Amino acid sequence: NSEARRQFGGDARLPTEAEWEYACRAGSRTALSNGKLTIKGKNNGPELDEVAWYGGNSSVGFELSNGYDCSGWPEKQYEGTKAGTHPVAKKTKNPWGFYDMHGNVWEWTKTPAHSYATNIEPDGNIFIRRGGSWWHEDKNCRVSRRYASDRSKKTSGLGLRVVIRENIE
Repeated sequence: NSEARRQFGGDARLPTEAEWEYACRAGSRTALSNGKLTIKGKNNGPELDEVAWYGGNSSVGFELSNGYDCSGWPEKQYEGTKAGTHPVAKKTKNPWGFYDMHGNVWEWTKTPAHSYATNIEPDGNIFIRRGGSWWHEDKNCRVSRRYASDRSKKTSGLGLRVVIRENIE
C-alpha cells in the first residue's frame, strides 16, 4: 500500500464483492450493465458482444498463435479457432466509465467465500471472483454471477481490479 500511496495518492486494495457488483451494475438492475441478456446458445449472448469478451466472441481479433483452441466450443456467436484475453477497453464501457466488468478475466474480490454461504467452511484462501472470462459461457458473464475459488489458482482467465481510495484532506 505504500507504493499505491506514492503513485496514486491513496490506498489500493481489492474491492469487496458488494463494491464490485455496484460498480458493474452502474445503476442498472438488469443481467448486464447495458441491459438484458438473451441466451441463444452456450456461447451466444448477443448483448454481451458490445461489452464483453466471452466464449462466444473471444476468438474475434485474437492474433496469438499460442491461443487456446476454441474450435470445439459449442454454439459460438462467432466462428474461430484460437481465443484468449484481449487488451482492456476494446469493448464499450459501462455507464459509469468502467471497462471489461463483464468477461475477459474473472476478477478477484476481497470477500471470503464463507461470508455468504453457510455450507462453506472458512478456509482462508477461498474468495469470491466475479465477471466471467474470455472462455466462459454467456450466462457466467452476467452481473449476478459469483464463483468461489482458491486464490492460489492461476489461469489466463483470472485477474483483478483495484480500488484506490484517495487521501482527502
